[in-house]
This record gives sequence, structure tokens and C-alpha cells, in this order.
Amino acid sequence: MASPPRVLRMRKTLRGTLPEPDWPGGVRIKTLDRKDTKEAKAAHAVLAAGYWEGGGGAPGYSTWWPHLRKDPEFDPALFFLAFDHEGCVGIVQCWTSNFIKDLAVHPRARRRGVGTALMLTVFEAFQARRAPHVDLKVREENTVAQELYAKLGMKVIGRELA
Repeated sequence: MASPPRVLRMRKTLRGTLPEPDWPGGVRIKTLDRKDTKEAKAAHAVLAAGYWEGGGGAPGYSTWWPHLRKDPEFDPALFFLAFDHEGCVGIVQCWTSNFIKDLAVHPRARRRGVGTALMLTVFEAFQARRAPHVDLKVREENTVAQELYAKLGMKVIGRELA
């Protein structure tokens, strides 16, 4: 019998000066407009593609969007979307408890710095809220994501069942 999947809990301490996000040419960032269904659908499409390739899964839009909007930790000011001339290329959604819930970059925009810039944007946002740190969970087998987070100064602080 296969062992159950595990996740690593990683943390970034938010003391001192943080690097500025360096956005790839033509990419712009904005926060989610909770009333813009088209924008939410574009974000969900990137999330679904990212989870599929990252070894997880995302609920369908008709389940995801209503649950997200009603969650007490949801704040659209902590949901960042990156767009280029073709549409949404990356998202990062955070909870008000200093937690990064989801990070996803569209396959066509990978290895261009979108994920790094999104994460640095999140670090700035939480630092501005005077958070001492920000955490996330990553699947143990998702070494590509772990490498990104480690490069950004995140440290493993725990291991748990998924």
C-alpha cells in the first residue's frame, strides 16, 4: 500500500528590506475584483492548470468561486493576478492568516520570473500588514516549487499529511 502524500510547511520571515518584484516585459499585476466574473474565471483556469501539473487538483469553477468568496479568510486585496497581452499568466491567492493558499503560473509563462515576482509581491503585502512571516504548504514531490520557495528564502518548518 502506498503511503499517503505529505506536504512541507515552509515559512518566509518578513524582517528587513525585501527585494522588489522584477516583472517580465509586458506583464502587469493587479488584485482580484471580486465582482469581475471573467477575471475570476481566468484566474481559475490558471489555477487548474497549475494544480494539474503540480500533482494536485483544483475544484471546478462553480464550486471554487462561491466557496472562496464566502471564506472568512478571503480578502481580494491578497489575491494577485499577473496578465500579459494574451491574458492571465499567473495567480497567487492568500489568506488573511499570513498564509499563501495557491500559487500558479500558466505553462506558457513559466521560467520567465512570473512566480518569483508574484511571491515577492505577496511578501511586500504581508510586510505592509506588519505580519512577522508568511507560510505555505507544498507537496513533498513538487521539487520545482520547493526550489523556487527556497530561492526566495523560505525555510521548511514542518512536514505533515496532505
